[in-house]
Amino acid sequence: MRYLPIDNQLFITNRQRLTQLLKPKSLVVLNANDIMPTNADGTMTFRQNNDLFYLSGVDQEETRLVLFPEHPDPKFRELLFLRETSELIEIWEGHKLTKAEAEQVTGIPQKQIYWMNQFETIFIQMVYEADFVYLNTNEHTRAGVAVQTQDARYVDEFRQRYPLHRLERLAPLMHQLRAIKQPQELPLIQTAIDTTETMFRRLLAFIKPGVWEYEIEAEMMHEFLKNRSRGTAYSPIIASGANACVLHYIDNSAQCQDGDVILLDIGAEYANYNADMTRSVPVNGRFSPRQRAVYDAVLRVMKEATQMLRPGNLWDEYHREVGRVMESELIGLGLLDKAEVEKQDPDAPLYKKYFMHGTSHFLGLDVHDVGNKYRKMEPGMVFTVEPGIYIREEKLGIRLENNVLLTESGNIDLMATIPVEADEIESMMNR
Repeated sequence: MRYLPIDNQLFITNRQRLTQLLKPKSLVVLNANDIMPTNADGTMTFRQNNDLFYLSGVDQEETRLVLFPEHPDPKFRELLFLRETSELIEIWEGHKLTKAEAEQVTGIPQKQIYWMNQFETIFIQMVYEADFVYLNTNEHTRAGVAVQTQDARYVDEFRQRYPLHRLERLAPLMHQLRAIKQPQELPLIQTAIDTTETMFRRLLAFIKPGVWEYEIEAEMMHEFLKNRSRGTAYSPIIASGANACVLHYIDNSAQCQDGDVILLDIGAEYANYNADMTRSVPVNGRFSPRQRAVYDAVLRVMKEATQMLRPGNLWDEYHREVGRVMESELIGLGLLDKAEVEKQDPDAPLYKKYFMHGTSHFLGLDVHDVGNKYRKMEPGMVFTVEPGIYIREEKLGIRLENNVLLTESGNIDLMATIPVEADEIESMMNR
């Protein structure tokens, strides 16, 4: 892996935290993600299942983790199954984890690490001692099911082999755990953020009229890759002019024009953890008066929303309050009429014409990380704050986004050192 080794105490602790949430006599099985095909003999870059990584630190395909904390025999309480390597695999694909290396990564004793072809022989000695079996599924409000995952296939396989066992959902427990970041996770997220900052400062010196969006993307990738990142945390949005009003614009194929604002929604990935930053900057280095007015309005909303992120708050209430702040700013910009706002349907607020997405989401191993919006905000949670105003008729879209850690005494802006004030942006672009 490109990233530096992670202290395996993180994964040991995560497994211990999970076992405290299990029902008595429970067994847990997690699978690595598949290597996904493209065409002919091509494959996509491998990306590990985040729950498996969270509990083991293994970043390799064909891996299975089995936990049974109350098994009568201690050697069956934590087991790891790996892909057995060979000289042929070593030649064609490169190095795979040895059992000794896997012990260093995971903290699981080497004598409890096996090859995948031994799974059924070992597993049958465990499964009949279990009253409950927790299996994993991808439970996310934004999940779109396009292919059957390894976890989903294993659910079907397990039901066929052991039809009378009682299955439990692992996902809600993982959502509960992963929402609160552990002390060892925060430096990994911060490294992704610091790399994103280095990249953004590079872009401020590069952007000018006539450059192409994909050239900016190339500059971004250069900075990410040289800093041990695998690349972007998500498909980058590099949207100049009217393109900034397309929320998920990823073509990045237009030429940047003098007088336009370019929206940059770009974040680095590091050790499977993610940054998620958005900045909007003038292509020619100077905002017009109208652009500056809209920019400052978005920035004020961002600052107020950041202050609202506090332990004890509820997701929906927070978003409603941010909406009221945005409403006031849109009235000030002449985009909404105060009298019309007073008569609006509260379930269809008028501000949604110009600010149609949410303000915040969980951030961590997933960019839109797992968590429960009905759970009160707690210390250790990390959220984005990303208000925006999109005026299609003016071909102007401005969004600003930082990443915020909640603590007992308030919150910490993890992107506080990344330039966001309009004067600072202009100053850096005109050096």
